Amino acid sequence: MADADRVADMATRINPSILAADFANLERELGRIGTADLVHVDIMDNHFVPNLTFGLPMVQRLQQVSPIPLDVHLMIDDPDRWAPGYAEAGAASVTFHAEAVNEPVALARHLRQIGARAGIALKPGTDAAPYLDLLPEFDQVLIMTVEPGFGGQSFISETMAKLRRVADAVAAAGLDVWLQVDGGITVDTIGIAAEAGADTFVAGSAVFRGVPEERIAELRAAVASHRHEHTGRTASLDG
Repeated sequence: MADADRVADMATRINPSILAADFANLERELGRIGTADLVHVDIMDNHFVPNLTFGLPMVQRLQQVSPIPLDVHLMIDDPDRWAPGYAEAGAASVTFHAEAVNEPVALARHLRQIGARAGIALKPGTDAAPYLDLLPEFDQVLIMTVEPGFGGQSFISETMAKLRRVADAVAAAGLDVWLQVDGGITVDTIGIAAEAGADTFVAGSAVFRGVPEERIAELRAAVASHRHEHTGRTASLDG
């Protein structure tokens, strides 16, 4: 498939992060993002990252009331032990960090066996090279575009080279692996990530600071516009 066609055919998934939601009214906040694809739930343990958010009991409750599937992102130590519980709770996707896991392939297979999509996340400074041969074992690769631990950070554009490398490896192998970006995603940066190969976008403040339905539509439109422009440029070069 030509590059232009591949860009045009890519899906766009918008996963709002409840890290930016009103914690006192999470059920209401979930109801405001019904037009999104999944809801991104950041689990932080104050060890792997210097912040503390939710745990398994909260995710179990969110699973009961959310109108859309849960996309759980584990920023925790020892995911080999703890990640399966989130899959058992019904999360559609469970992503653990490469820097924290002991047996990434075994854990991914276990998550898939339970019924969840298995994802692996890479911090901005983590090299993707050791994981490229393992891509068939995963359903998603999350390229962190900020340092994990806090919301509201600025997009790190240098991470796009790593995203392109992973995207090229996924395409070359003909794999169905979602490429997610998380951190500093706004209408101004989402197109940059889409051009580098991302198809799944985590956005916090960009969704919840305003009318979420409108913000989600704006993010989708920004991706579509950028892909249309990229397709046109590629077709022009090919012609």
